[in-house]
Amino acid sequence: MKKNVAIIMGGYSSEYAISLKSGAVVKKHLKDSRYHCYGIVISEKEWVHSNDDGERYPVDKHDFSITVKGQKIVFDCVFNAIHGTPGEDGLLQAYFGLLNIPQTSCDHYQAALTFNKRDFLSAIKPYGIKSATSYFLNYGDKIDNDEIIDTVGLPCFVKANRAGSSFGISKVYQQQDLKDAIDKAFAEDDEIIIESFLDGTEVSVGVIRYKGNITVLPMTEIVSENDFFDYEAKYQGKSQEITPARITSAQEQKVATIAKNIYKKLKMKGFTRSEFILVEDEPYILEMNTTPGLTEESILPQQAKSYGLDMRQLFESAIEEALNK
Repeated sequence: MKKNVAIIMGGYSSEYAISLKSGAVVKKHLKDSRYHCYGIVISEKEWVHSNDDGERYPVDKHDFSITVKGQKIVFDCVFNAIHGTPGEDGLLQAYFGLLNIPQTSCDHYQAALTFNKRDFLSAIKPYGIKSATSYFLNYGDKIDNDEIIDTVGLPCFVKANRAGSSFGISKVYQQQDLKDAIDKAFAEDDEIIIESFLDGTEVSVGVIRYKGNITVLPMTEIVSENDFFDYEAKYQGKSQEITPARITSAQEQKVATIAKNIYKKLKMKGFTRSEFILVEDEPYILEMNTTPGLTEESILPQQAKSYGLDMRQLFESAIEEALNK
């Protein structure tokens, strides 16, 4: 008997529209698969399943079920395609944990930790993993421009601490531009992180569990046509994403070892995609994403294809890993 799988998408953040695209791609590639798949859009207004005829069925949040034409449908597994809150920050992971419903992403603690760039970098620092010099601000803190520049130098990056898809990020070259960049980041989150500029090669590294094994996928080199890998570069074609990355085998091995080590040390599950800057031969980690983009053009599916997995295999493997963990 086919198992019922809910593909959740949407969310409460600026990444809502991107998540809808990821969820639609997952649903398309799992159509006529070994599962009965139901797309469920989660928003602050409602949680709802819409069928192919446009009929809408609300989710009963008490047990995460839907009732379609008098038949109650409960789910054996949830495929998480929500970027940002509440799908990437641990809220839904905890909810499904309480309901004892397997889901494809990591557990709630790991999601909350990695979603917070500051806490994630602090957690992996004892393992000797390098990152840029950072300065942290909470909304309402006194802002000392001189102290910030003395700490991180120029140019520097100003980022929302808990946001994805390059929302709220700025590259600052002059001190007088710092305030506008900070205001932009605070529009996304009440915590921000300001980091020193690292001059090197950016690579994105996908790590998944496949057939029970932690697997590092072929890496992607990011070459932005813009000043950095911003939203336009990421989603509007203003970048080259070269898989496999044009780096040496020694550099690749060093990055792969670190990415796999982080996955193991933090007891990760599901898909992750981490961003590194290679400064000469030394990898510096920027962040880890635990529900990365899953559209046809997204980086992790590109890497899976290079590894030899098509989209259906990639998505089915995530469900099987969730059901068997």
